[in-house]
Amino acid sequence: MAHGFRLRLASDLNASVLRHDAGSAAWFGLSALLVAGALLGTAAPGELLDWQPTLALAQPWRIFSAVAVHYAAAHLQVNLAGALLVTALGWAARISVPMSLAWLLAWPLTHVGLLVDPQLAHYGGLSGVLHAGLGVVAVHLVLAGGTRQRRIGAAIFIGLVIKVGLEFPWTPASFHAELGIMVAPLAHVCGLVAGIACACAVHGLARWKSTMPHA
Repeated sequence: MAHGFRLRLASDLNASVLRHDAGSAAWFGLSALLVAGALLGTAAPGELLDWQPTLALAQPWRIFSAVAVHYAAAHLQVNLAGALLVTALGWAARISVPMSLAWLLAWPLTHVGLLVDPQLAHYGGLSGVLHAGLGVVAVHLVLAGGTRQRRIGAAIFIGLVIKVGLEFPWTPASFHAELGIMVAPLAHVCGLVAGIACACAVHGLARWKSTMPHA
């Protein structure tokens, strides 16, 4: 009996490690795709790739390609640093493959959300999608973690809500002197909402599937 218990424990541990490895690989892969797009986007004129509400239907790929556009070197550098932070948080949170999928789904939805402000004629950058990633990590920790992880997830969530609130996202885009660009805080709240919504949806779908009777 003890031998059987040890075998089951070893099997459970191996399965847990494999899930962690798969989730980390998916998270790292998506992060690498976003970073690569941002770096490669510096070679193309921004107006060819950035988000433009007037072209949302005619050129729908812009809901993805907007992350490749940065309007200043400092803008790109800040977002690359942010991408490293989100990547590290996902790994530390032992992110799952479904939650990585949630981040992928939140990527285009972040930019679709910008339609609430038709005055925002152009938008580019990673920051909105990075906020989505942080939202996914927070939900993952709250819903799938232990007591300590849930507290950390709640702290991340509260910190994000305070951050985007203090940025006054309902106000028009304004000039950021240090970055040398116009900044649209609306993208941050759109990303956060998209990330949380997609993470909750993915988690709920997984729970629903787990309750379905097997054939």
